[in-house]
Amino acid sequence: MAESFEFLDWLVIVAYAALLFGMGWMFSRRKAENSRDYFLGKTAMPYWVVAISVLATSQSAATFLGGPDQGYRNDFTYLSTNIGTLIAALIVARIFIPKFYEHRVTTVYELLSIRFNPATMRAAGGMYLVGRVFASGSRLFLAAIAVSMILFSNIEASSIIIAAFLMMALSFLITFLGGINSVIWSDLIQFLIYTIAALCVLYILWVSIPADTTQISDALRQTPNGQNKLKLFDFSLDFSAPFAMISVITGLTLLGIGSFGLDQDMTQRVLTCKNAKEGARALLISAVVAVPVIWIFISIGSLLYIFYDRPDLMGVGNAARTEFAGERITIFMHYILSELPAGMRGLITVGVMAAAISTINSGLNSMSSVIVEDFYRPWREATGQVSDKQFVRAGQISMGLVGLALFLMAVLCFYWQRYSDTPLLDFALSVMVFSYSGLLGVYFTVVFTHRGSPTSVMLALAIGFVVTLLQQAYIVDVLGLPESWKSLAFSWKLCIGTAVAFLVCLAGNDNQLTRRATE
Repeated sequence: MAESFEFLDWLVIVAYAALLFGMGWMFSRRKAENSRDYFLGKTAMPYWVVAISVLATSQSAATFLGGPDQGYRNDFTYLSTNIGTLIAALIVARIFIPKFYEHRVTTVYELLSIRFNPATMRAAGGMYLVGRVFASGSRLFLAAIAVSMILFSNIEASSIIIAAFLMMALSFLITFLGGINSVIWSDLIQFLIYTIAALCVLYILWVSIPADTTQISDALRQTPNGQNKLKLFDFSLDFSAPFAMISVITGLTLLGIGSFGLDQDMTQRVLTCKNAKEGARALLISAVVAVPVIWIFISIGSLLYIFYDRPDLMGVGNAARTEFAGERITIFMHYILSELPAGMRGLITVGVMAAAISTINSGLNSMSSVIVEDFYRPWREATGQVSDKQFVRAGQISMGLVGLALFLMAVLCFYWQRYSDTPLLDFALSVMVFSYSGLLGVYFTVVFTHRGSPTSVMLALAIGFVVTLLQQAYIVDVLGLPESWKSLAFSWKLCIGTAVAFLVCLAGNDNQLTRRATE
């Protein structure tokens, strides 16, 4: 069982809550006049703040807890995936962002309405909404497990539900009235909090190891089982290795394009800049800054390996617990629960919450923007004249509904994981990849060709999802498909799904669109 919080820990938690309430009150005084102000912040956000917001949105409690586990169990090859991220950021900055600004879209899916018809826009927006509810809801669940362990010393249903509700309520508080302005500025605060928390843990670990830099480096470079934990690049042709360079420059680059250019969660932030040039600059800065941040989390895992697995350097054996109340936990969670001094446990709790909240409040605002701009606005404007302020109110109401959906998804993840053999959590964490396959195929057709039709767009979105689903291990077993499909890394599954969706979308040929493009 985890130790009870001490006074200093509670002081850190109270200070964090007071900061969030203060931010919520400050942004509540800035009223948005119309939905474009509410969702895009009058397109006047400083690019450097947007860059940090994009970075904070791309990371979550899964990164906060999973990064150290990657460093502990494996090596630094995960850091090399940032090469694919940088390539993706360059492509999106050069090709996609100028088109979004050219057409003055509020959501990225409006581009399909301009090219084809509103039905294709709603189909893409609907796929995004379903994927984001699963992905953000499951991340909320992961963060709730960590917070429940630390805050309540258990992982009972009531504690996890309270932790999930607490984080959702805090996210809603700083998002509801201020819209995207409050999201972006709060992301800056959340980013600083969880980065500082990680740096503090890194320092505590470093000073607790009675070995010099050379000894630590040698121990990581050559482990007793022959592993090089400082390995940065994997040039093998192993198609089951998601972080091999061949995978980085293909599937992971595609994943980055989908994340930066087709996921409203990310792209909405870029669209708040003054122009396409500043939006592109924000995106590129976020991709560069991600490198040292991810290095921090992986380095924590490397030092945890020394701390727990190298008694020859520690001078004493430290037993690592891999379970908590019957549930498997990461090595970082064990360290948090058993080794951190007073005050630091509170800071790490705040760090986990900050990483989760920066992702949750982004999802609240971005999903609300898609609901209002891609679904509600076309319907209301078709029925008569509507004031701009009504769309702001609709955005706030839909944000409440989205928050409820994410909370219920987190609760569903808890019960489904406990009482079902279906690997829901694995599916939920990767569900945006399912959505990206179809979206990438469709947008590659739209951006790079003059082909496609409303029908082929709909089919491509659906088939991209289905093809990716068929390659999942549990579906392969159920349907008796080739066993080799199970060994493919998720990056290659994304490549296959995108390629099939692209060919399907390319098969459509709307003659009216072709004539318009050649005129």
